[in-house]
Amino acid sequence: MNLVPWKKQTELERSDTILSMDAFAQWFSTQFAFQGQTYTLPTAKQEEIGGNFRTLTQGAYRSSAVVFACVDVRAKLFSDARFAYRRRRSGRPGGLFTDDSLRILERPWPGATTGDLLYRIEQYASLAGNAFVARTQIQGFGPALAVLRPDWVTIVAGTDRDDTTAWDVDAQVLGYVYEPGGPGSGKPAVIYMPDEVAHYAPIPDPEARWRGMSWVTPVVREIMADKAATDHKLSFFENGATVNLVLKWPVEDLEKYRKWIEAFKREHEGRGNAYKTMHLGGGADATPVGADFRQMDFKVTQGAGETRIAAAAGVPPVIVGLSEGLAAATYSNYGQARRRFADQTMRPLWRNVAGSLARIVDVPSDAELWYDDRDISALQEDALDAANVLSTNAQTSKALIEAGFDPKSVVSAVDAQDLTLLKHTGLTSVQLQEPGAQPPPDGPAADGPNEPTTTE
Repeated sequence: MNLVPWKKQTELERSDTILSMDAFAQWFSTQFAFQGQTYTLPTAKQEEIGGNFRTLTQGAYRSSAVVFACVDVRAKLFSDARFAYRRRRSGRPGGLFTDDSLRILERPWPGATTGDLLYRIEQYASLAGNAFVARTQIQGFGPALAVLRPDWVTIVAGTDRDDTTAWDVDAQVLGYVYEPGGPGSGKPAVIYMPDEVAHYAPIPDPEARWRGMSWVTPVVREIMADKAATDHKLSFFENGATVNLVLKWPVEDLEKYRKWIEAFKREHEGRGNAYKTMHLGGGADATPVGADFRQMDFKVTQGAGETRIAAAAGVPPVIVGLSEGLAAATYSNYGQARRRFADQTMRPLWRNVAGSLARIVDVPSDAELWYDDRDISALQEDALDAANVLSTNAQTSKALIEAGFDPKSVVSAVDAQDLTLLKHTGLTSVQLQEPGAQPPPDGPAADGPNEPTTTE
């Protein structure tokens, strides 16, 4: 697309720490020109995130089984949802419906589905705190969506004033700069206007106005400790599955034992040499040091760290399959954990992503973009509860109508859970007759008094 002049005072927010502000300003001034005029970023400032997307991806997601499992569980359930429009009636949500404008979310790019789009969005949001989805065109396919790698995106924001900061009330996002291959790749950058990009940031960064923060950031030390414990366990087995040994040698004879030490390592170190009998001679004395797994309660030590990582992800340990969660798992508390996961983690994320994607979807004026979770098997217990609530509301409505309240007011009152909306018809009893009224005559009594009957 064409670059429009950004004449306002600007400020940048990056989702990575690869490029400094001065370097970016110099790069921008040499990369872009509009109608023969070069544009720079006057006195712009950069907000840098504490974690690096590439570091979190390689150091946590790719190398920590706990982090991978938490991200994967979140993304899989997140990707099960579908999108629909929800009508708004007098400030209250109405029914769901769909139309052709949702096709771009159902087929975001060739060969992809809504699930592919949502999985990638949640994966990026977990590791970078941000997910950017740009609306574009693909030749032969039509309108499409592109999920941009977050550390290649820069948010450009500012105001009309000269002394601006990102926290000014009138500050706004002016656009997004996407650099394929990352800063310094030499590839042409792409400029997107605000209405062309959906920015999903479920956890706001407290030090940035528009950027989000990864849930992995607060538990980096826990991840490091968990990896260290795993390395310790691996080293334990690689060294014969025994505790550490200290071999004491006579100092004056140490030199002649060096070759013997090398032979000892070949014969006793490594998993293949586990449980071999160790022979010592020449005054050597073997003394065990340290503690084995049982003595240091290794399972509890590592399990506590796994639980804290799962807590930061908003995933109950029993859902991920972590040791502490499985130790107390029953059918009952597994259902409760699944309910907690859906209500406190997934539904807020679905609401957030629906609001973010609404920016690049043609939403009808009388509706809002919403998520449809009715077909998600993991939430079928919630559907049963919803059916019970509907049944209770129906019984309540029936009782109120039979008590003489206007049916329309009953529907409004039950829907809003507000009895003050009820309006009485002035009629009482089940038949809704006026007080003191006689029942109308029917049958032969309507034509006159009944004739006595005789029998032959």
